Amino acid sequence: MAHIVILGAGIGGMSAAYEMQENIRPTDKVTVISSNENFSFTPSNPWVAVNWRTKEDIQFPIAPYFERKDIGFIPTAAKRVHPEKNQVELTDGRFIDYDYLMVTTGPRLAFEEVEGLGPDHHTHSVCTTEHAVKAGKAWDDFVKDPGPIICGAAPLASCFGPAYEFAFIMDTDLRKRKIRNKVPMTYVTSEPYIGHLGLGGVGDSKGLMESAMRERHIKWITNAKITKVEAGKMFVAEHDESGNLKKEHELPFKYSMVLPAFKGVDAVFGLEGVANPRGFILIDEYQRNPKYQNIYSAGVCVAIPPVEATPVPTGAPKTGYMIETMVTAAAHNIRNALDGKAPDQKATWNAICLADFGDTGAAFVALPQIPPRNVNWYKEGKWVHLAKVAFEKYFIRKMKKGTTEPLYEKYVLGTLGIKKLK
Repeated sequence: MAHIVILGAGIGGMSAAYEMQENIRPTDKVTVISSNENFSFTPSNPWVAVNWRTKEDIQFPIAPYFERKDIGFIPTAAKRVHPEKNQVELTDGRFIDYDYLMVTTGPRLAFEEVEGLGPDHHTHSVCTTEHAVKAGKAWDDFVKDPGPIICGAAPLASCFGPAYEFAFIMDTDLRKRKIRNKVPMTYVTSEPYIGHLGLGGVGDSKGLMESAMRERHIKWITNAKITKVEAGKMFVAEHDESGNLKKEHELPFKYSMVLPAFKGVDAVFGLEGVANPRGFILIDEYQRNPKYQNIYSAGVCVAIPPVEATPVPTGAPKTGYMIETMVTAAAHNIRNALDGKAPDQKATWNAICLADFGDTGAAFVALPQIPPRNVNWYKEGKWVHLAKVAFEKYFIRKMKKGTTEPLYEKYVLGTLGIKKLK
C-alpha cells in the first residue's frame, strides 16, 4: 500500500486528486491537504470583485465530492514539509506520512514586498475569492462616490491576465452605470510593454491590447516598479528599456487593484533541493523533484524561468491548460513509480487562455510558451466573453462530478477550433 498526499486543492489540486485516484492500485490511498474547505474557480474572481458573481456562484464544499470518490481530505493548512522524513506537518500539530507527495498549492502572495500593498493595507486583489469578495464590498462604496482607479501588477508578478481582465471589467461596469466619465483609469505594470503578458507578447497582443486600452480611455505606465502605497496615493518608478530610472510618479487613486509578486508557500520555502530561492518547487521534465524523487509538483508553484529578461522583473504565467497537462504527467509518472517503472510522461508547455474584458474578450495561443513559436495567435471578440462565461459553469459542473477529462483541452481548444496541440 502506498499513500499519495496532494498538497493544495485549487484547480491543479482538485484535478490531481481525481486523476491520481483513477491511476492508483486498489490498495493505495490518496489524501488531499488544503487550507480551504471549499473549491473556488479562481478565474471568476474578477467578476466577484465587481459583484457580477457571488462567492457561492463559484465555490462548492470539497469534502462531499471527495468522499464519493473515496479520496481522503484534511481541511487544515500545512505548516512544513519534511522531505527527509516523508511527512507533512500540519498547523494543528499532526504529522501526515506519505510515500509520494504532489505539491499543487499555488503561490504565496508576497504583498509585503511593496510597502502598503494588499487587502490588509491600501490596494485590493483578485488572487483569492476572499480577496475578491472584499474588493466587491469596496466596489459598492466606490461607485456611490467614484474617483481615480489604478489597476496593474507589481514587480515579479507572473500572471498578468487577471489584471487586464479586471481593468476592462471595471470599465464595462462603470459604463453600464453611466459613470465612466467620472473615473480616470491608469494601468501600472512591470511588463516592458502593454500585451507582454509575461510571455514576450503573443501574436499582435501589443497592438491589440494598446488599441483596446485607448478605446476605453485607460492610460498606462509600463516598466513600472511600484515602490510604496499610501492611502489614496501610489508611488511608481518608471524605467527605460535599459532599466534606468526614467520618471517618478505619485498617482492619486480612490480604488486600486494590484497583483502582487508570487513566492512559494511557507510549507516548502527554504527547503534545500526542493525549492528555489523564491520558494517555487524544482522539478525535472517529469514533474519530479531532482533531489527527492518521491516529490512531484504541478501548477503555479513550480519553478520555471521567465520567458525573457525585462527591465523590471516579471515572471512567466502558468495557464490552466499548462497546469492540466502538468497534473496528468505527474499522476501517470507516480503510477509508473508504483509499478517500478521509469517516468515517461511530460507536460505540454503551451499557453492558451480566454481572457474576459467585460463585454468582449481576448484569446491567445502560444505554442510553445517560450519563443520562437510554432503557433503565435491572438484574437479579440465578444465570442470570447461568452465562451468564458460558459466555461465557468462547465468547469464547476465537471469538478463536482470528479471528471478526469482534460477540460481545458476539450473546451478551450474546441472553442478556438483547434483539435489538439502537439
